[in-house]
Amino acid sequence: MENFDWFNWVLLPLLIFVSRLCDVTLATLRHIFISKGLKKIVPVIGFFEVLIWLIAIRQVFNNLNNIVCFLAWAGGFSLGTYVGIMIEEKIALGMQIIRVITSSDYSALTEDLKKINQGYTIVDGEGSKGPIKLIFLQVRRKNKAEVVGLIHKHLPDAFYSTEDIRNSQMGIFSKPR
Repeated sequence: MENFDWFNWVLLPLLIFVSRLCDVTLATLRHIFISKGLKKIVPVIGFFEVLIWLIAIRQVFNNLNNIVCFLAWAGGFSLGTYVGIMIEEKIALGMQIIRVITSSDYSALTEDLKKINQGYTIVDGEGSKGPIKLIFLQVRRKNKAEVVGLIHKHLPDAFYSTEDIRNSQMGIFSKPR
């Protein structure tokens, strides 16, 4: 073991792995922020993403005979994608629209929505089995779980769907929790 090259076979691949983890995490966040229209932070993230990438790729090209560097590169990419998604979920930036379709009494749901200052719009509709109500809610992503919990509590048989919103104006929203 005293002749083992720790730097080339352990430390260097570890540094490549960590570098790739960081640059792909930044890339994932940058793509998500682009889709949300966050124009000001995207160039800053892109700068550091590419700077880290250049440093890491240089080390890989300088060590083309070291398979562990390739594995570190691939592993950092995989974990970086996952970490970027997890960070974005924790940050929970943006708004979503929740559409609820029900033929049941929705009054308890709307009362609880009023208590948390969550706006809604109700529209009459016609479904395949008769009259329905469409309830539209524009919610902060940070509050989505709370609102969905209220839907499950008061309208357990209701159909609902969610969708990201890029831009909106006006509205009544509960405070982020």
